[in-house]
Amino acid sequence: MKKYLLLSAIAMIVSIFSTNAQEAGKFRGGLDLGYAIPKGGGGIGAALEFKYNLKDNMNVGIRIEDAFMAKEVGEAEGSVSGNEAYLATFDYYFNKGTSSFAPFVGAGAGYYSLATIKVNDTDLGADTSGKFGGLLRAGFEYKKFRMAASYNLVPSSKFEIGNQSISSSNGYFLITVGFYLGGGSWKK
Repeated sequence: MKKYLLLSAIAMIVSIFSTNAQEAGKFRGGLDLGYAIPKGGGGIGAALEFKYNLKDNMNVGIRIEDAFMAKEVGEAEGSVSGNEAYLATFDYYFNKGTSSFAPFVGAGAGYYSLATIKVNDTDLGADTSGKFGGLLRAGFEYKKFRMAASYNLVPSSKFEIGNQSISSSNGYFLITVGFYLGGGSWKK
């Protein structure tokens, strides 16, 4: 498994220096909807993202993401009504401009506003002030269609129930489909 990951990383680095796509200097906006997968649960997610194409194969953007999830909290049954994220993002596209298909990898960093936590119908309201976190993602675009898988790296919350300390994982996978408008065309 480690050899496979190392070979994949080397192939990705070589590809970075030999590919380009999209049109530099253009703006684009997109909407993604999908399935959120936190530890021990599930839910839905949606994101709105605005980007500026720095070069033909990379862009920066601002992402606003909401995820509404039910998840495991310690050993008890628990739920989270929703998380909201405000992230600065960067995406790199592997496309030479000869195809409408464009795979990409990306990352982001920003602020996650956490929702009220309920455990066994007790409203705990733990860490509702939010946390700084990150985003790693990969996917592809085909014409104006976009599909991606991302992992939101959000620090865990800790709170007390009686004399017991409980930790709740806030990170989650998000698998989305969506579309974007603007930014030029992939195939030149």
